[in-house]
Amino acid sequence: MTRTAQAHMTIGGRSVTTTESVPVINPATETAFAQAPMCARQQLDEAFETASAAQPGWAADDDARRAALHAAANRLDEAAGDIAPLLTAEQGKSISDSHVEIGATALWLRYYADLDVPREQPIQDDEYATVVATRRPLGVVAAITPWNFPLALAAWKMGPGLRAGNTMVLKPSPYTPLATLRLGEVLAEVLPPGVLNVVSGGDELGAMMSTHPLAAKVSVTGSVATGKAVARAAADDLKRITLELGGNDPAILLEDVDVDAIAEKLFWSAFANNGQVCGAVKRVYVPEALRDQVVAALAAIADGVAVGDGKDPGTVLGPVQNKPQFERVLGLLGDARNAGAQVVSGGQRVGDRGYFLRPTILAGVDNGVRVVDEEQFGPVLPVIPYRTLDEAVAKATSGPFGLGSSVWGQDHDRLQQVAGAMTSGTIWLNCHAAAMPNHPFGGARWSGIGVEGGLHGLHDYTQMHVVNLAKA
Repeated sequence: MTRTAQAHMTIGGRSVTTTESVPVINPATETAFAQAPMCARQQLDEAFETASAAQPGWAADDDARRAALHAAANRLDEAAGDIAPLLTAEQGKSISDSHVEIGATALWLRYYADLDVPREQPIQDDEYATVVATRRPLGVVAAITPWNFPLALAAWKMGPGLRAGNTMVLKPSPYTPLATLRLGEVLAEVLPPGVLNVVSGGDELGAMMSTHPLAAKVSVTGSVATGKAVARAAADDLKRITLELGGNDPAILLEDVDVDAIAEKLFWSAFANNGQVCGAVKRVYVPEALRDQVVAALAAIADGVAVGDGKDPGTVLGPVQNKPQFERVLGLLGDARNAGAQVVSGGQRVGDRGYFLRPTILAGVDNGVRVVDEEQFGPVLPVIPYRTLDEAVAKATSGPFGLGSSVWGQDHDRLQQVAGAMTSGTIWLNCHAAAMPNHPFGGARWSGIGVEGGLHGLHDYTQMHVVNLAKA
């Protein structure tokens, strides 16, 4: 897409232009390279109206929905060469990672196309009554996605929402609208008109979607602040909500951990996508006797990572996605330095153009410092020593978040014991952020409401319907 190119929304299967647009910034160059449409209220109403009109027909034929989701995945694969450069230019990730994300998006659609969804669940069948529960689609879903994985996290909503028989109005982040808008145009070739509508705009558009009278459910992946705003907006109409929000995921290393064996996996559990992953490792708790070895192993990996423009061959990590987030990460680093942190690796900006920051390993910090207590959502990882396992668990479970956590070691019984003391929605053992489409994924406390993934995630897009036939 050229500097002056104008992207389009998809409403009712049609490619739609707007009178207003905003520039999209390439985080590697800090310059605008395209224009994204700003959806007007009238256009949003049209998107919801067409989605509402299409929903009964879409819900009526499950076999047709399954075939359409397969066709959507196939069409996405075919368009990967067109979409991946857009995703890299707007998000910053390497071109290879963009292709991986597109592949994951297709994977999620195929999983839900193939998922065996029971049509009914017998509850009671005796001389008194026959009671059967079924699940029905809610109607139209308002889906709002973030800038770290624009396509994959859209599929986390599209797959279960559409397979369940709902239709959808989808809004990407204003920082990364282009690949998702292109996704809407591509899938309009294989989905019935109105089933998937893709609009773009700022926070005010998200607020309009959350309160729209035709939205039966609002599904959001984003920050805690965004989730709270959506929950308040949806409350008046008691809309169903799914909120996958922030996380400050801890990893606890046990005394018997093989540091050399797990270092690479642990590092990329923290720094994949430049640390811009809700469920990434954000802080590591290690026994005091292993601290120096763990810090040295992680720093050695960090020193060898190629940081640069995502379009360049050989780039492994691109820039932080946007200026406010880049400045926030730099602010957390500055605060940590002031608190006495040791920057063992990284910690410096790369070049004077683009939001580039070398992957950073911090030592000499503890709970009570912002970089530990808050979600960094960037390429920074603090390593915190502990004396007793009870101390590690107490520190790891402190704070308002509860998305994921992990425990690393060789004694499986002990791993399970520590996992039982953790309070997050998912606890991984000897891995982290290992998400698959059949895995239920949801946060505790401030990290979210509801579940995404698997049959459980699909059920969150349905309303239970119970038929009770009395026999006596």
